[in-house]
Amino acid sequence: MIEINEIMKYLPHRYPFLLIDRIVEFTENTRVVGIKNVTINEPFFQGHFPGHPIMPGVLLVEAMAQTGGVLALKSDPEPEKKVLYFMSIDKAKFRKRVVPGDQVRFELDIIRNRGNIRSFKGLSLVDGAVVAEAEMMAMIVDK
Repeated sequence: MIEINEIMKYLPHRYPFLLIDRIVEFTENTRVVGIKNVTINEPFFQGHFPGHPIMPGVLLVEAMAQTGGVLALKSDPEPEKKVLYFMSIDKAKFRKRVVPGDQVRFELDIIRNRGNIRSFKGLSLVDGAVVAEAEMMAMIVDK
């Protein structure tokens, strides 16, 4: 398990934009599973939507990307010297809403690993049901 303090060694994101709480599964250069506990205290719920809080789909994709970032950077031999930049998001689909009290599980698998480019297939699940999915591509670069 990778706790939040170690996650912050790999990702430059900080509150309120660090969207994953824990990594519960990690296989170098292959697979990662991250967790986000969604609470009513999330700043985006103030405007999305008052009286009917729903986690924005774009933030589900961002959380998947952050989870993939941990996979890519933790798998790198010199992660402290690198940063990961998004290149593309494809086949994004949103299946169900995510609300306060949900725990979202982000499952990402590397589908292509070529040079400094990583391609991921990601799923977001709540209670075993897919709430979002996407394919993403990112590039590892020097800081």
